[in-house]
Amino acid sequence: MAKKTIADVEVKGKRVLMRVDFNVPLEGGRVSDDRRIRAALETIHCVVDRGGRLILMSHLGRPEGSGFEQAFSLKPAAERLSELLGGSVPLAGDCIGDEAEAMARSLKDGDVMMLENLRFHKGEKKGDADFAARIAQLGDIYCNNAFGTCHREHASMVAVPRAMAGKPRVVGFLVEKEIKYLSEAIENPRRPFYAVLGGAKVSDKILAIENLLTKVDAILVGGAMAYTFLAAEHKKTGASLVEDDRVKDARRIIDEAAKSPAKLMLPLDHICGQEISHNTMTVISREVIPDAWMGLDIGPRTITLYSELIANAKTVIWNGPMGAFETPPFDVGTKEIALAVARATLLHQATTIIGGGDSAAALEKFNLTENVTHVSTGGGASLEMLEGRKFKSVELLDDQ
Repeated sequence: MAKKTIADVEVKGKRVLMRVDFNVPLEGGRVSDDRRIRAALETIHCVVDRGGRLILMSHLGRPEGSGFEQAFSLKPAAERLSELLGGSVPLAGDCIGDEAEAMARSLKDGDVMMLENLRFHKGEKKGDADFAARIAQLGDIYCNNAFGTCHREHASMVAVPRAMAGKPRVVGFLVEKEIKYLSEAIENPRRPFYAVLGGAKVSDKILAIENLLTKVDAILVGGAMAYTFLAAEHKKTGASLVEDDRVKDARRIIDEAAKSPAKLMLPLDHICGQEISHNTMTVISREVIPDAWMGLDIGPRTITLYSELIANAKTVIWNGPMGAFETPPFDVGTKEIALAVARATLLHQATTIIGGGDSAAALEKFNLTENVTHVSTGGGASLEMLEGRKFKSVELLDDQ
């Protein structure tokens, strides 16, 4: 069911408590990649340009939860947002307490402030109701604009909006867009509909594969996860990464796929090395990966097959790289699949959705981010949507 957005509520003179995902990488005390901050700007402007008083809250990194830690302060994010907005965004010294409350009370129409890292308190990850109530009292309106943490039942995502029952509780444009693209692509796809799944572990993707087998025309498998499937087919995988405790699951999925209209496609060949390094010797392997060699990328036959399928697709969802793309020469498969997805978007108007995480990083590396339909800001959240899960953090918000 569609949820009310921030555009559906009157914000003038109101304090809008907005959960954002400013969990951004830092280098030398500055934000080194501001994509998540820029992704929130449309929703931020929707509040401040209409006279709302905006209170932003986020987590950053993995602090211990026992108080302030300089390495995980949101100060660099507040400074970068100030630069993007062309005005000061003050940072409270904590997300609860007298200072945060006083700053929130002093806000004027169009002002923006930020609370310090939510995870400086253990109550955030525990979903603690008392901790959430102290945050909830700061706002008149709750807005969830943090898709990257929508799958987490943390205090700011679930307990805070619960504590604000009776007040407007809405989604921001980023969450609205993410859910629209991912849910519509899965439930009402234009066909052919292909899922490209890679990454290191089958265990991360089992539920997604099982759900997608009932939705797609084919699943194109790459990355190290392919070797657990190949081991399940009793093929020699050399020193490749195999999750031994998941081989039975992989066999079960292969058997399920055999009874399904959807095809489960595994790599036909592999680029192999004895170590992941720029100057290591490589060989192309087909049926058998030699002992002491690791499969580290999909091979040329697989690239050709997958690219030809993607070229005719009307809908593509991609989650996980095809190999160790961070280290040439094992980046070729991921790059070629990225180019194939971009071409399908530009030449055939395919709906192409990149499921965040390493897939999004790969597109950024190859300068193809602008050449696909949608790049998710949440790898874990998008994967759970591919598994068919519902998010409590969204379900409890106000319906249209």
